[in-house]
Amino acid sequence: MNVRRIVANFQSEGPALAESRDFYGALGFEEVMNHGWIVTLASTDNPTVQLSLMVEDPTAPVAPDVSVEVEDVDAVHRAMVDRGAEIVHPLTDEEWGVRRFFVRDPNGRVINVLSHS
Repeated sequence: MNVRRIVANFQSEGPALAESRDFYGALGFEEVMNHGWIVTLASTDNPTVQLSLMVEDPTAPVAPDVSVEVEDVDAVHRAMVDRGAEIVHPLTDEEWGVRRFFVRDPNGRVINVLSHS
């Protein structure tokens, strides 16, 4: 199974979102996606180095701790189901162009596993 990138997801209060975006901008990140409730920033030198600032995820029951982009999300989903992992959010095709599911890791963290369409 091929992992393409890992993106940290940081919870941010609505008013602090712009301040956080400016803070990480001073570290060399620029905005590459903004859906209002989630803003993704990427390194200006290496676009696969990313982090997301999230107010909340209105399309899922919880906000994930980290996102892992994989080559084949369906294969990873089958592997997680086969091992009996807790699926927190079902395999879903989202309107913004990703297919994803959430799974809980052994330490209780929620992992957003996704592939771009």
